[in-house]
Amino acid sequence: MKLLSSRTLWAGLLLLSSGLANAGITLSGTRVVLQAPAKETSILVRNQAPQDVMIQSWMEIEGPDDAQDLPFAITPNLSRLGANKQQTLRILFQGQGLPTDRESVFRLSVQEIPQKSANDNTLQIALRQRIKVFYRPAGLPGTVADAPKELKWRLIQQGGKPRMEVTNNSAFHVSFASVKLHNGSKSYDIPADMLRPKSSLQLDIKELTGVTSTSGMKIEFQNVNDFGGLDKHSSALSN
Repeated sequence: MKLLSSRTLWAGLLLLSSGLANAGITLSGTRVVLQAPAKETSILVRNQAPQDVMIQSWMEIEGPDDAQDLPFAITPNLSRLGANKQQTLRILFQGQGLPTDRESVFRLSVQEIPQKSANDNTLQIALRQRIKVFYRPAGLPGTVADAPKELKWRLIQQGGKPRMEVTNNSAFHVSFASVKLHNGSKSYDIPADMLRPKSSLQLDIKELTGVTSTSGMKIEFQNVNDFGGLDKHSSALSN
């Protein structure tokens, strides 16, 4: 009975890996930046699978203000993409409704809808790619490359536990790939995602206890740049 269960499990895993191998939409970038005064940008969708798929695309609000009107349209939002073909998705901005003193961020979702298989025993998987779309107004002070260097890091106490507070006074988003606190010979990973313009985040520091001084502490982190690459930075604490 155990042997039968094992074979069934392996068969399921092989079928799953086969389905994943055949599922093949990819995007030409990990993020999209629409720089004003332009009102349009685009991204390529590639179908690397050996069969045609339907592609459905849409934009979503990123953040707590989901009641905000979405000032974007995508064309085409539903289309058929041939095997080993590519297609351009155009993202159109209506030209108003967003802050002019800072970046805004949204999410672009691109989902493949596989055609019905002739084999009833085939596992089909609809994969979705989801990336950030930044709208960058013209004339913002500073540069997106300098924003990570200007972050302010401060160790605080909250509920008797140390936490890291990071403040972004710039007009640009900072997307973190990794954050690490160094304290002498010890280091602590700090989970962090994205810091919005003109805002602060308080981040948990697991396993850090009994801190009486921030002397000698420093932060090392990586952020994701406009091209999807990683930039490394080091910063002292501002306590």
